[in-house]
Amino acid sequence: MTDLNPRSRLTGVLLLTAVIAMIAGAAIVVPSGLTLNPSDPGGVLAAVREQAGLHLIELAFDVLGWLALTAAGLVMAGRPAGAPRPYATTLAGGLLAAAGLAGLLHDAGNLALTQLAADPDAPAAATVAAAVLLTAKWMVNLAGLLWVAATVAGAAGIPMPRGLRIAGVVAALSGLASVALPWTAGTGVLPPAMEQLGYALHLPIMIWYAILGRRYLRDREQAREAAWQRDA
Repeated sequence: MTDLNPRSRLTGVLLLTAVIAMIAGAAIVVPSGLTLNPSDPGGVLAAVREQAGLHLIELAFDVLGWLALTAAGLVMAGRPAGAPRPYATTLAGGLLAAAGLAGLLHDAGNLALTQLAADPDAPAAATVAAAVLLTAKWMVNLAGLLWVAATVAGAAGIPMPRGLRIAGVVAALSGLASVALPWTAGTGVLPPAMEQLGYALHLPIMIWYAILGRRYLRDREQAREAAWQRDA
């Protein structure tokens, strides 16, 4: 028997993969001190050089997460016109894919630091590292903003229970607070403690998408069971 709803299954798998990979990456970054704060580019280069293997493992998880999020957004955006509220789902998927692409650009900057850390005493290495770090930080801030927008669009338009819809709005508000944190620093750089608070504030969005991913998988399983009952 063929899968009656392959898009739902693929969307669910991709969303769960994205969330699990990103949480795994964050679990490496926070305790190891590899949050890469732009206020100390020399210290960042030294930390990356000393923990290059750990840095690359974290980046691998993060790249996998953003890639899966981009793919999930594209699958959602490509839903057939006959699906419930197709335009809302397409908007949410497009914003989610854009968030994933911004996150990948953030990771590209962090990967460039690995090359800079190989020769931290090179002329202007710290200056270049500071520029790369600032660009990467604001790129992930953009990714967070797009993810918040995708959450609002999804909670408003994707068919789901009322409780999950309300949870999505609450998660979006928490994510918006996370995105707003860097702006509170003005022309300065966000302290590491505040940066870690930003990670924590974005966690409800990840949890909400994990629940949404599981719901996509469950809907697919329920559709298959219903088809088996009809065929019996």
